Amino acid sequence: MLKGINPIITPSLLKILCEMGHGDSIVIADGNFPAESVGKNAFVVRMDGHGVPEILEAILELMPLDQYVPQPVSLMERCEGDNADVSIWKKYDQILEASGEGKENCVRKIERFAFYEEAKKAYAVIATSETSQYANVILQKGCIIKK
Repeated sequence: MLKGINPIITPSLLKILCEMGHGDSIVIADGNFPAESVGKNAFVVRMDGHGVPEILEAILELMPLDQYVPQPVSLMERCEGDNADVSIWKKYDQILEASGEGKENCVRKIERFAFYEEAKKAYAVIATSETSQYANVILQKGCIIKK
């Protein structure tokens, strides 16, 4: 255990977050996401027993979002005709706002298969037990600016 580090952050995840550079991305995937196949060229971190919101919150305590792109957060858009509950997106907005990383319109929605293609470029994929549909998030890492 370390002081100031949320205990949900595993040692392997902490190492990955440290290794990531500006512009690298990380996927926080729901339980239905094909994490192993999409992440076959990335690091895959299993965080079974945890949901996306709590992991998102913990990561945003440590990692800045890319301040040089208009939308450093990507969500998988709900498929046409699918009435799945996406109320989890409101939780994400609240977490982003509370973290100070959520700028106006910083979230974009990407069509399902385009999302998979973006996710294949990620540095890492976190596999969760999240049961909400369309709960997948891609975060693009920014840089810490000395003030």
